[in-house]
Amino acid sequence: MRIVLVGPPGAGKGTQATRLAETLHIPHISTGDLFRANISQQTELGKLAKSYMDAGNLVPDEVTIAMAKDRMEQPDAEGGFLLDGFPRNVSQAEALDELLETESMQLDAVLDLEAPEDEVVKRIAGRRVCRNNSAHVFHVTYTPPAKEGVCDVCGGELYQRDDDSEETVRKRLEVYHTQTEPIIDYYKAQGLVVTISAMGPVDEVTGRALEALKRDK
Repeated sequence: MRIVLVGPPGAGKGTQATRLAETLHIPHISTGDLFRANISQQTELGKLAKSYMDAGNLVPDEVTIAMAKDRMEQPDAEGGFLLDGFPRNVSQAEALDELLETESMQLDAVLDLEAPEDEVVKRIAGRRVCRNNSAHVFHVTYTPPAKEGVCDVCGGELYQRDDDSEETVRKRLEVYHTQTEPIIDYYKAQGLVVTISAMGPVDEVTGRALEALKRDK
C-alpha cells in the first residue's frame, strides 16, 4: 500500500506510522528522518537543505520533494510506503501526484488522524524529558514520574522543551491548520481520505487505522 499519514501535532503520527509500517511491511518515510539522513551522509540534497537551515530559512519544497523522490525509488519501497510529514502543503501534494504518475503509481489512502485541539495541547504541553537521556519521556498526567521532576530511569532532571510549551504548540497548530490541513480537502476530492479518531490507547488507534485501511481497499 502507498499511504500518506496526516494529522495535527500531538495526534501520535510518529507512533502510529512506525506501527502501521511494521504491520503492513512497508517502509516508514519520515520527512525528519530524510533530512537527518541526507545531512549526516552529506548528500548534495543534504548540503543544499543544510545551507537553508543554517541561514534560518525554510527548505524549499523542491528540495524536500527531491529527497522524498529519491527515498521512494529505493528497492524496499517497491511494494509501497507510508509517508509521514510529506506532503506538508497542497503544492507538495500536487508534486507528489505528478511524481507518482510519472512512475505509473498512485496512492491507496490518506489516513487522517483526528484529535481535539485541547487534547493535542494537553498531550504535548504535559510532556517532560530527561536532561540526561531524551529517550526518557514522561507526561504530567498520563505517565507521571514517581517523584515530580525526577526521571524514574536515571534520576536526571525532567524539563519541558521550549517547543513543547503551550504557546509554541498553539502556533504549530495554527501552521498546521493554515498549511497542511488543506491537503485533506485536496485528497478528499480524489476519494482517498480515511479519517479515524486518534483518541484512546495506542493499540486501539492502530487497530482502528488498520481496519479503516482494510475497508478502504
